[in-house]
Amino acid sequence: MDRNALFLDRRRLLFGAGAVAGAGLLAACTGQGSDGETTGANVGVNSGDNDQKGTAVTIGFSAPAADHGWIGAITTNAKAQAGQYEDVTLEAVEGSNDVNQQISQVETLIAKKVNALVILPFDGKALTEVGIKAMEAGIPVINLDRVFSSPRGARAWIGGDNYGMGAAAGQYIAEQMKAKGISDPKIAEIQGIANLPLTQDRSRGFKEALASAGFKVSNQVSAEFTVESGQQVTSNLLQAAPKLDAVWNHDDDQGLGVLAAIDQAKRTEFIMVGGAGSRNAMELIKADSGVLKCTVTYPPSMASSAIKLARLVAQGKGMSDLVENEVPASITLASATVTKENVDKYLPLGFAS
Repeated sequence: MDRNALFLDRRRLLFGAGAVAGAGLLAACTGQGSDGETTGANVGVNSGDNDQKGTAVTIGFSAPAADHGWIGAITTNAKAQAGQYEDVTLEAVEGSNDVNQQISQVETLIAKKVNALVILPFDGKALTEVGIKAMEAGIPVINLDRVFSSPRGARAWIGGDNYGMGAAAGQYIAEQMKAKGISDPKIAEIQGIANLPLTQDRSRGFKEALASAGFKVSNQVSAEFTVESGQQVTSNLLQAAPKLDAVWNHDDDQGLGVLAAIDQAKRTEFIMVGGAGSRNAMELIKADSGVLKCTVTYPPSMASSAIKLARLVAQGKGMSDLVENEVPASITLASATVTKENVDKYLPLGFAS
């Protein structure tokens, strides 16, 4: 997401994982099923005046198809958060990776005159006009994650810190290389979809963090955020790079394929950092039995927070921990660095790949 261009003139509010948990509005916890297993939903704890029952509102929700673990967690979290409130009715349309279909679905929600909309667009630029249409119809829009091309399309934006993900990964790898006394490390980067602004932001953060330590990326390949693509491009990468010291994979979902390729090639000479914070990745980090030593988070709990924000805006409320009367225009969630030392803290927030 190219937030730098779109929100340069806006004040940003940065919430780290700990600050979010303590803020009342955005405090996260893990849902439990009747058998004690986690449901995979991270929902806000109902506490404080803002969470008390208020005016009944209907919130429309639209996101891409849940064919990816992270997107699946987005939808699960949104539905679970809405279910926490007696005063919220959620109108969730079927997830779609077809831009025209998603536009049509949002237009249907506008026609139903929902009180607020939460939209994670498959393509932010393509969904901008329908976001503007909703706003002009008096329906406040919470733009989730993939940013619209105009601030006119949304009342507020909430999402992860893509640049921060890359910077965190780069800083961790730089620290590890220095600790090992490796002065000229061979560092590979496995992107998601290369032409997406979010991918470019991640790569820029990674490059700049490495540069601060005097290091650089020696091999860069791009996958498609899928297990299959991750396995294929990693297999090719390993053949092209007979010696590596570190690898950063942007996405833990495609990381299943990345790790499969690494296992098949029987390569163990490097360390690997993941991205997004899947439960699968965290369990491997905790076991400390392979190359994966760290992941940097991109929390799907942002969908739960988006529902909470939509409810507040629809009810004319602000955030109780802030002095201002209105919900901020932009909220960027911090990217945490998860290692074996702190993995138990983050495991409950992990999503299933």
